[in-house]
Amino acid sequence: MEKNMVSEKSFTSKALVIKALFAAVLCVSAYISIPLPTGAHITFLNFIVLLIALVFPWQDSLVITLLWLVLGAIGIPVFIGGNAGIGYLLSGWGGYSFSFIIVAVLLPLLRGKKYNRLFYTILSLAGAVVIDIIGAAWLIAITHISIKQAFMMGFLPFIPLDALKAIVVAQIVPQFQKLITFSSES
Repeated sequence: MEKNMVSEKSFTSKALVIKALFAAVLCVSAYISIPLPTGAHITFLNFIVLLIALVFPWQDSLVITLLWLVLGAIGIPVFIGGNAGIGYLLSGWGGYSFSFIIVAVLLPLLRGKKYNRLFYTILSLAGAVVIDIIGAAWLIAITHISIKQAFMMGFLPFIPLDALKAIVVAQIVPQFQKLITFSSES
């Protein structure tokens, strides 16, 4: 019975608006971008994906990130640098987009119900590493570059800022959980 209550709560008007707002924030975060000489971009996308994954249940987290992915796939410019379409997803950098879906499901399943700052920080850092590893592996598979090149282009440049973003996300989760809980109760 409790499971039905959770799924019913997920589809109230307020809950849908909150999910849509987070999907919109995810779309906008792709435009907060620092281009690197390698063609990669450091963005705010993974910050928002990690936040969504640590705040929402896995089903909601999945819906939010899938909505973003589908919007981009059908041609709305919500990917890094205003890119869109299946072509972008199938490019060397598309793996990062798919990794967001994995992290959006995995982190909520691992995090538990009660906030623990240290555990959430470790989980958030692990999520950031998963994103970067999947992205780099995709880069190898699509572009046929060496592991060393993928490490230098698609992993190493991201680690310092991704670690910082992951740590910050883990610290602000309680405030967002309160906001989401308050919004769904009122």
